[in-house]
Amino acid sequence: MTKGIVLSLYDFTGEALKPWAEAGYCCYAFDIQHSKEKPKCDTFDSGGFIRYVHMDLWNVDNITGMQRTFENTDVVFGMAFPVCTDLAVSGAAHFERKRKADPEFQIRASNHARWCASLFEALDIPYFIENPVSRLATLWRKPNYSFHPYEYGEYIPDAEAEHPRWPDYIAPKDRYTKKTCLWTGGGFTMPPKRPTQKPDGYSQQHLKLGGKSQRTKDIRSATPRGFARAVFEANVKEEELV
Repeated sequence: MTKGIVLSLYDFTGEALKPWAEAGYCCYAFDIQHSKEKPKCDTFDSGGFIRYVHMDLWNVDNITGMQRTFENTDVVFGMAFPVCTDLAVSGAAHFERKRKADPEFQIRASNHARWCASLFEALDIPYFIENPVSRLATLWRKPNYSFHPYEYGEYIPDAEAEHPRWPDYIAPKDRYTKKTCLWTGGGFTMPPKRPTQKPDGYSQQHLKLGGKSQRTKDIRSATPRGFARAVFEANVKEEELV
């Protein structure tokens, strides 16, 4: 028997949902990249699953529709990873050009994060919204927390240190730095850190991930496995683990 529903928005990889699905939860990863014609669903021995759902999350009507779909169901947790291209300070060199083309481009981008928060608040669930250091801090509100992936590396067992999908790009046990911010609510619990060895200098893996291809963006934005496990352990209800 499954134990509840977990929602993840702007989620292509499903990595953040795996600890929940492995424990028996019904998980939904929404992203415009998922196939409409051949929907994918990963199943687990626990009875949990990750269903990958095609959805344009820049259309607020779809967010409203999700609220209607899930408002009377057993949703227990939510997370979102809205596109950061127009907000991350790492792209500040391009802001002026974008502003000339669309003076409200960052307002529109920040609204996507706000809509996710509004959905989770309406469902009355714990949640986090993730973005790198970005303009969200001024256009919306300051983040509640921040972290680097290596700070949660020891949540990954030694036998699983190598990344299962992108070992050539993502360091074992998430041993890299990338300041990541979280906007949280609904009783979210920030997990305690279990850092692996801090890397020397800047992340070497991201030197391999230049360019603008969608694959590169997907790898760069993949949720750190250690952090995903830590969030699950800190926010799952003990009675649901039985």
